Amino acid sequence: MQISEIRVDGYEKVVRCKDDASGLHAIIAVHDTTLGPSLGGMRMLPYASEDEALFDVLRLSRGMTYKSAVADTGLGGGKSVVIGDPKLKSPALFEAMGAFVDSLGGKYITAEDMNIGISDLDIVRRKTRWVTGLSLENGGSGNPSPYTARGCFMGMKAVLEEAFGSASFAGRHVLLQGVGAVGGRLAELCKQAGARVTICDINEARVKELCAKFGFESVADANHLSVACDVYAPCARGATINDATIPQLKCKAVAGCANNQLLEPRHADVLKARGIVYAPDYVINAGGIINVSIELVPGGYDEPKALAKIDRIYDNLRQVFQIARDQGVSTHTAAERLAEQRLAAGRRR
Repeated sequence: MQISEIRVDGYEKVVRCKDDASGLHAIIAVHDTTLGPSLGGMRMLPYASEDEALFDVLRLSRGMTYKSAVADTGLGGGKSVVIGDPKLKSPALFEAMGAFVDSLGGKYITAEDMNIGISDLDIVRRKTRWVTGLSLENGGSGNPSPYTARGCFMGMKAVLEEAFGSASFAGRHVLLQGVGAVGGRLAELCKQAGARVTICDINEARVKELCAKFGFESVADANHLSVACDVYAPCARGATINDATIPQLKCKAVAGCANNQLLEPRHADVLKARGIVYAPDYVINAGGIINVSIELVPGGYDEPKALAKIDRIYDNLRQVFQIARDQGVSTHTAAERLAEQRLAAGRRR
């Protein structure tokens, strides 16, 4: 196993690992540990190059710093990426990844992310203790998806209040793009609260299944931006709020659980100029990371404690909206300023 450092300004530690025996090629980025050890999920994708993987892990780890700061998890920001085809997973690969994580001595704590499941993390755990989101049987908190969905739902209440003057879902139309484990549960919660829900996904079978089960409406994924709605919820991959899509939006608010929804930070200003309320993704989708962070507190995981903290996403978003109004800035800028305030307070301690 070969572990080497990649020097990147503004990041505490970035390291790559290549292991010929298992086929592992991975990068871990630790952005900031001011508020605590860095925690962030592991994802596995067939990146076209190491440079592409590095770009992704740097962006994601920085986002985790801000997410954890606003969510008050007592943790810093980090992320890991495994370069490879998820269809070619093996126990040897994840044992090697565990050894790689362990080499940082607790500076980085991993968790579940794209194409990584609890069973994969259970294997990683064989080689390191620095893992969260494990199966219930192994002392973890289990699947984080329902907790992320709950946090997004609570955040949507703040968004509705900001956009319409009431947190009620009754009679509101929510359009969800991407109905995987998180998006599908979020759609269900919105429907239960009285919203009209339209869903879409590249997985048409999944859409058909959920519509039959819950009575959602549906639209073809390729045409979903033609649907007029109150709240648009991007819940799939990132960078879908951009120069091409913003002019097509027919909504009063954007509030979804996808990471990195804005292609560029300036797109938050474009949304603001159009009168569209934007819930910064790392504020509204923090439920999963809040949940797994409770595994690290003395006494171990406590679900009621986790749920109480997840529900405070509503309050965090209200604070972001207040800063945006008071300072005349986009909600993206307001969220960054709130995170920086909390990081600065941490540095003074």
